[in-house]
Amino acid sequence: MTLPLAEFLAVWGFLAVNILSPGPNVINTIATAMGGGARAGLASALGVGLGIGGWCLGMSLGVAALFAAVPGSEAALTAVATGLLVWFALRYLRTAWEGWSGHRRGLPARLPQDGFRSAFLRSLAVNALNPKALTTWLAVLAIFPVARAAAGDIAVLWAGTAVLATAIHAAYALAFATPVAARFYLRAGWIVSAAAGLFFATVAATLARGLLQNL
Repeated sequence: MTLPLAEFLAVWGFLAVNILSPGPNVINTIATAMGGGARAGLASALGVGLGIGGWCLGMSLGVAALFAAVPGSEAALTAVATGLLVWFALRYLRTAWEGWSGHRRGLPARLPQDGFRSAFLRSLAVNALNPKALTTWLAVLAIFPVARAAAGDIAVLWAGTAVLATAIHAAYALAFATPVAARFYLRAGWIVSAAAGLFFATVAATLARGLLQNL
């Protein structure tokens, strides 16, 4: 590993907020745990970890090659990422407002009970088709210095990302196998969305300030 630890911690902190926030992966894990119990939910969590790890490798290696081949592409990606983060922030703040004001959509429908293998494969499929994953990694790679990253740095980023995603979704799976957590989610889930919206707005402002300083 050649990059300082702070570079990885910044990305993992960003990803933690994103992974915690409601989206296709979270909804699938919650619904799987509610319908099939903790074991199926943990299988879903493992699928999320491996799926997000795959996005990490594919996007990191691809963007590194792009930066090397196309001058100015790093600044362009940062501009795109800033716009995406503003969109994230607005979306999550709207969700928080709807939850706080009582216009909730409620919990996801329970999926049919299934085994470890089917829950795992469904989770991988949700990851592969998840548009949030692509937009998230475009934003992440505007934060992480992928142009200066060595192979060992990419490996550390991948391992930490996969473990982080698996752990967060495992916590969701174990919690939502119980009715108590489901009731709490309905009552206070908007707080997670509000925190995520403010966080993404802050990161967007930081990236925008860096772009303006480099003009």
